Amino acid sequence: MFYAHNNFMMTLRLILGDQLNHRHSWFAEVRPDVTYVLMEILPETAYVRHHVQKVIGFFLAMRHFAAHLEKEGHTVRYFKLDDPKNLQSFEKNVRALINACGATDFQYQLPDEWRVDEILKKLAIDLEKEGIKTAVADTEHFLSSRYDLKAQFEGKKTFLMEAFYRKMRVRYNILMEDDGKTPLYGRWNFDAENRKKMPAGQSVPPVPAFNRDVHDVLVMLQASGVETIGSVETHRFDWPVTREESLELLENFVRFRLGRFGDYQDALTTRHWLLFHSRLSFSLNIKLLHPLEVVQACVAAWLEKPEEKTYASLEGFVRQILGWREYMRGVYWAKMPEYRTLNYFNHTAPLPSFYWNGDTPMRCLSHAVTQSLDRAYAHHIQRLMVTGNFALLLGVHPDELDAWYLGIYMDALEWVEITNTRGMSQFADGGIVGTKPYVSSANYIHKMGDYCTNCAFDKDKKYGENACPFNSLYWDFYDRHRDKLGNNPRIGMMYKVWDKMAAVEREKILEQAAVYKARF
Repeated sequence: MFYAHNNFMMTLRLILGDQLNHRHSWFAEVRPDVTYVLMEILPETAYVRHHVQKVIGFFLAMRHFAAHLEKEGHTVRYFKLDDPKNLQSFEKNVRALINACGATDFQYQLPDEWRVDEILKKLAIDLEKEGIKTAVADTEHFLSSRYDLKAQFEGKKTFLMEAFYRKMRVRYNILMEDDGKTPLYGRWNFDAENRKKMPAGQSVPPVPAFNRDVHDVLVMLQASGVETIGSVETHRFDWPVTREESLELLENFVRFRLGRFGDYQDALTTRHWLLFHSRLSFSLNIKLLHPLEVVQACVAAWLEKPEEKTYASLEGFVRQILGWREYMRGVYWAKMPEYRTLNYFNHTAPLPSFYWNGDTPMRCLSHAVTQSLDRAYAHHIQRLMVTGNFALLLGVHPDELDAWYLGIYMDALEWVEITNTRGMSQFADGGIVGTKPYVSSANYIHKMGDYCTNCAFDKDKKYGENACPFNSLYWDFYDRHRDKLGNNPRIGMMYKVWDKMAAVEREKILEQAAVYKARF
């Protein structure tokens, strides 16, 4: 419901679709002079073409959050996408509500995306000029401020995640000895223990199923002309969209998956789509869960049975939340908006058409893309070392890959997507995020899983009939970018291997790569 309170000063508070924080201080008390507004608007569905499950998930989570606020006694105005009074704009809807209720104050929380931040800053400036008092609040979600990382590495050309991660461990006293300075077991990072291929007989725990009917939302999207990618089972929408469901998913991960998460977090297999991953990133990124409560739940579970053999798994997961997630956000705010234009290798190739339909005889890419289209989900190694790796070897323009990653994945918001894509995956930032490009031949993909089994291409061949495209494109990538990578100490060995090959061998490899670049 929306009520006009004309007899006292009114405050209008905007809540974005990724600001569904039940524990925010805004909601500590019910105030009759405050109206909260949430809105589904077309521009937020159209800046890239999103996965249909992603759009549905955001809208459902927003609706449930609005219902929660109303149940708590707060006054809420919710604009559904097809609401006749929805003016399809943050600014227009806010202005309409200010006029309708006679609001004298407008407040919003810091947006996580630079694009939305600019929109709301301009709106606030304009409203101030018109006599409306404005204020911005923190989202009370992240464990570091927007500019903590920038301050830590002031004057440095590159940012070191490990140094940032250690500082965060100390700040929050996570996995530390009693002195608060020394990491448990004397090591900060157990990544080397977390790179196992999943054995054939390894079972995977059942995945919590939420199974919600989304037929009405899907019909609304189609009627509104929202263009999407991917598919959805309308009677079995399977993502958590409430805090209760998100907590259930967290509990499942802690009880059944955390202990093996580290072992098989990098595994590539067609046998199961989730393996031992948590699938918590959507709930985290829309703020139904707080990162510290996720970390603390995992640490508490391990402390009940503190075995050293499972500590590497715990540390690996904590590093993703406390380290990598916060680090990527810090890079984003330190380098935007220039970051979204970086193209270190000057790549210009288009994204292959099979990224939109999975129709390719390359088994690894077909599986990773098809799973992404079916579930709006792929784990980090599928993204980094399969779809991202191939695009980098092929020389795809980072803009095209950005749009694909930002659209297809349920958890993709620009603050975390673009730094992973342009930085970690494509090295388009020239080494701000990572110290070397993450590329591989078929050897790595075979080492980490079963994708190469029964593939139409031969993982062992660099050229010739049915030679795996990853192999020739891998060497072609290094050859054509020698001017920028030749002095990189982390990959110098690859150039030594390349130089030792016979000239005729190198020529055949580059000729094969040219064929594949033309084909894709």
